[in-house]
Order: sequence, then structure tokens, then C-alpha cells
Amino acid sequence: MTKLYYAKDADPSLIKSRKVAVIGYGSQGHAHALNLRDSGVDVRIGLRENSSSASKAKEAGFRVLSNAEAAAEADLIMLLLPDTEQARVYNEEIAPQLVEGDAIFFAHGFNIRYQTITPPQGIDVAMVAPKGPGHLVRRTYTEGGGVPSLIAVENDATGKAMALALSYADAIGATRAGVLETTFKEETETDLFGEQVVLCGGLTELVQAGFETLTEAGYQPESAYFECLHELKLIVDLMYEQGISGMRFSISDTAEYGSLTRGPRVISDSVREEMRRILTEIQDGTFANEWIEENKKGRSNYHRLQEDGKKHPVEAIGAKLREMMPFITAGKKRLEDISGG
Repeated sequence: MTKLYYAKDADPSLIKSRKVAVIGYGSQGHAHALNLRDSGVDVRIGLRENSSSASKAKEAGFRVLSNAEAAAEADLIMLLLPDTEQARVYNEEIAPQLVEGDAIFFAHGFNIRYQTITPPQGIDVAMVAPKGPGHLVRRTYTEGGGVPSLIAVENDATGKAMALALSYADAIGATRAGVLETTFKEETETDLFGEQVVLCGGLTELVQAGFETLTEAGYQPESAYFECLHELKLIVDLMYEQGISGMRFSISDTAEYGSLTRGPRVISDSVREEMRRILTEIQDGTFANEWIEENKKGRSNYHRLQEDGKKHPVEAIGAKLREMMPFITAGKKRLEDISGG
């Protein structure tokens, strides 16, 4: 059975007895740091020299140090940099500062799972991963709630790593919603699979393919945009709030019958087989090695694919139509204000 933890299971004194260094002050970094501080935790921020985030952290009242200085001063380090930056920063600036009994935490398991970071045996290694963006982690905390989070321990050097991670999760508000116990392996592999196959990769390809099919058949691109992209939020919101069955209950019988009979023709056995191949590439390290190598070579393929995506016709028509919908652009502006631009 899955193990779930709540506030009653956490000991807030454990994290309050630590000196915490939050490395990075982006989406997750600012939320973790602010929530920890508001929970009575001693927090300092570690950033690279000339970081654009330094002024934001200082304005929020934090002491801003170099990554190495923050790691040396702290006995719990939460590494909240992009996956591709973590290994270099850890090896060059954090690892030399670690002493036995310290703890290093992550919000995603990529670098531990694929062994680009290998902390020494005397260090607690754990993960606290909120299942939501940083602005939501912060907002729900200030409202008295929290975002559900995952928790895992990779190395329990002190025998207290799980209790410490749970205390950290409590301090950022996660135990108000529920904390699910997992492993670094499971979190990393399921996260990558979800991003690639459903949430980001699969979904965007499905939208673009639907748009192309309609426009190639002679339908107006505006109509194709509304039917294949704009209304997607309405359906996702229903699924988010009520599950798939609840969504189907809320749509028309015609839409539901079409969903039940035609959906399996789109996500066919051949598509499911490709999903399994992608999962295997995640499990055996093929994807991780490819992405690491892409970064070493300057991301040329990554940037080319980015630019190709921006040139898709659905982007141009979408930009035009969204200008007609101030309720969307207003929401975008609010999000930029919250995240700092």
C-alpha cells in the first residue's frame, strides 16, 4: 500500500534545528525559501555570481551567498537548479563543503537516478518534490493550504533522513495536502514518462496533428484552433477536478460516445507500443545520456526543434486569437507578476 503522511506525522523541530541553504531562487527556489522561513527555519540562498535572481532574493530579505559559501554554512542543502546545471554546481561548489551528518535534498531525482551526482556515504540524501509549480506552492501556503508532494530517501546515513525530509515537507506546507512516499527511481522515471508521452510531448503532438488534419481538409484555421487547442483547457479542468469519468459525465452524450469509440483508434496498439519503447529508454538511461550529451554539444538539436515548434501554424493563429481574449492575457500577466517575469 502507498504510504501517505500528513502534518500529524511530522516533527517540525527537526527542520528548525537545521541551517538550510536553498541553492537557486527560481520558481521552486523562491517558494521553498519563503515557506521555510515563514515556518521558522533558518534559510540562506546560494546563487552563482552575477545571478539575475540575487536582487529578488535580497528584496525578499534573504542573505545571498555564493553556492559554495551557502553550502559551507548550512547542514541541509536543497538543490533547486535546473537538472542540467546540478551536477557541475554540486561537484565544483557543494561537494567540497560537505561534512558527515549533512543532508542534501532534491525536488527531482534525475541526477541521483542517473548518477551524475554521487554524494558520499556519510550524507543523508532525500527528495521533497511538490507536484505543482513554485507560484502554486507559495500561494497555497499563504492561504493556509499546501501542494501534495512526493518524498523519498536515497541514503539514510543518520537514520533520521525520512523524518528530516518529512519535517522539511511540513515546513513548505506539503503535509497539509498529503505527502506520498516513493523512491528516486520511481519519481524520476514516472516524471519523465509523463512529460514525454502525455503532458508535454504527446499532448502537443496530438494538438498539432489535429489542427493540421482539419486545416488540410479545408477548414478555417480559427475553427481548428478552437476545437483542437482552446477548448482543451475546459476538458483538462474537468478531468483535474472530477477525473475522466466526471469529465465524461459533464460533456454531451455525442461527445462522450465519440470519446469512447474513437479515442482508442487514435491511441492504438502501435501507439501504446511506442510508449513502452519510450519508457524503456527512460529506464535504461538512453534518454538521460542523450540529453546530457545534447547539453555538452551546445543544445543545437534542442534549439532547432524549439524553433521548428514556434513556426507551426497553430502558434500564429493562436497568438492572433488570444489577443481577442483579455481574460487569458490578464491571467498571463498575473502569472508573470507572481514569478517575477
